[in-house]
Amino acid sequence: MILRLNKLLVLFCLFSCVLTSQGQTHNASHETVLITSEDGATEVSANKKGKLHLNVSPEDVRKFKALGTVQYSDFGAKGNGETDDINAIAATHAFANQEGLLVKADQGATYYISGVKRTAIIQTDTDFGTAKFIIDDTDVEDRNTAIFKVSSNLEPVKLDGINSLKRNQSKINVSLPQSSLITVNNAHVKHYIRYGLNQNNGADQTDIFLVDKNGNVDMDAPIIWDFDKITEMTALPIDDKILNISGGHFTTIANDEESKYNYYSRNISIKRSNVVVDGLEHRVRGEGNHGAPYSGFISITDCCFVTVKNTILTGHKTFSTIGTAGKPVTMGTYDILIGRALNVTFLNCSQTNDINDRTYWGIMGSNYCKNLLFDNCTFSRFDAHKGVANATIRNSTLGHMGINAIGSGTFTVENSTIQGWSLINLRSDYGSTWQGELIIRDCIFKPREGTGNNISLIGGAYSGQHDFGYTCYMPEKITIENLKIDDSAASADYNGPAIFTNFNKEMTEESYIQAFPYVITKKVTLNNVTTTSGKALRVSDNVFMFRDVVVEGE
Repeated sequence: MILRLNKLLVLFCLFSCVLTSQGQTHNASHETVLITSEDGATEVSANKKGKLHLNVSPEDVRKFKALGTVQYSDFGAKGNGETDDINAIAATHAFANQEGLLVKADQGATYYISGVKRTAIIQTDTDFGTAKFIIDDTDVEDRNTAIFKVSSNLEPVKLDGINSLKRNQSKINVSLPQSSLITVNNAHVKHYIRYGLNQNNGADQTDIFLVDKNGNVDMDAPIIWDFDKITEMTALPIDDKILNISGGHFTTIANDEESKYNYYSRNISIKRSNVVVDGLEHRVRGEGNHGAPYSGFISITDCCFVTVKNTILTGHKTFSTIGTAGKPVTMGTYDILIGRALNVTFLNCSQTNDINDRTYWGIMGSNYCKNLLFDNCTFSRFDAHKGVANATIRNSTLGHMGINAIGSGTFTVENSTIQGWSLINLRSDYGSTWQGELIIRDCIFKPREGTGNNISLIGGAYSGQHDFGYTCYMPEKITIENLKIDDSAASADYNGPAIFTNFNKEMTEESYIQAFPYVITKKVTLNNVTTTSGKALRVSDNVFMFRDVVVEGE
């Protein structure tokens, strides 16, 4: 049928490249929705290639625009928990995006979402309300396809003519239509050359930072690397208006694939700046004795100023596989994944399962981020793999996997209870590096069960024999105020907690040569640090390694 021009509204062809920390790519063809306004029924259909066609009658167009709202049932969603509703959901959002309408889920509906390759693009405020969404991962066409993608209609801009950058540079030579998130890459330099059971050859040098339309860098999220060359540089414009997503009860029926690193990304992917997610719940059912891991039900990438609040998530079961070193490893699997994102806040959030149950992996992972905040959260873990610049945990409780991080800037932990192996673990697979300062105040450290007598505040390991692609640092300055250490489970021969674990048991005298020297902490300031046992806080079992650290205070 040849459509008359005066009745052809728009051909929606929304596209982007989804890139997660696993390096997955994404075919955008399934996101195409053809929207027409022909006389006849309002209905959604799919052709043999899976492309959606939404026809909205002229009468319904007028009605929806007058209401300012559309619901999934308006475009054929049944909401009975059995009929696959993903096509109707995707079509609803496509029409809402075109007309700038609010999307509201039908109250009390249960939407079943099959494994078909389809993504609903969210570009307008969305109220999932009390509706339930069942996401069936037992048979999927493409495990990398998000269920919902929150995206901007602002186009990215490739930046040419900038050949180098310097750490803490305050301005770049660009003129942009508006404030933007800058991503920069140098394929000639490798960072984060991982050590251990999941060893690898590293990743291209990468940074993200904010600039205004005149190229002035926001120094609260500064450039953290020197770039001698630049192979790619992109400006992602920042939407001025906040996009709100509220409510929704989501349940994932877990995959039962072989336990290998085949990450599932059937999730809510946020790739737009200035987004608030409020009151969402995600649960998982059907996990058995094996399965592929997950890359975050809430995935936040290539964006900034995102807040997730009043939200309940779920840790995934831990499964094992063979790592790159040829030995068994437990696979990281996440309900929260944050990558190349700035100024991300989790506020008043928790998880459904016990934060100290070790059969479930730590709920959160991140890469290439700046200014991350947990406030009043109860989670099993905070984790920064490939670096975070500035992070804060406050008014929170973290469970068996505690705090794991590498990065730079200031890491602040306040008014919180931490229950991991150590108060803060500097990840040894990325060089146990923190180039900056740690501030710990008004906290309780309760070492997890099994720690025994080996209790330390700052954990990690560094042999000095592996090249991570950068100089590795311990925090230059550590300030600890009003800390209670619950070491009541220690045995009678316990010598008391240490500030630093034994980072290198081989490094006990001057003859030990580090091929890649570690920059040791200069100063630790203590104020009102107490232990349940009454035993005093020591510097470390490795007296030689930390011989030059100045400890002030109690």
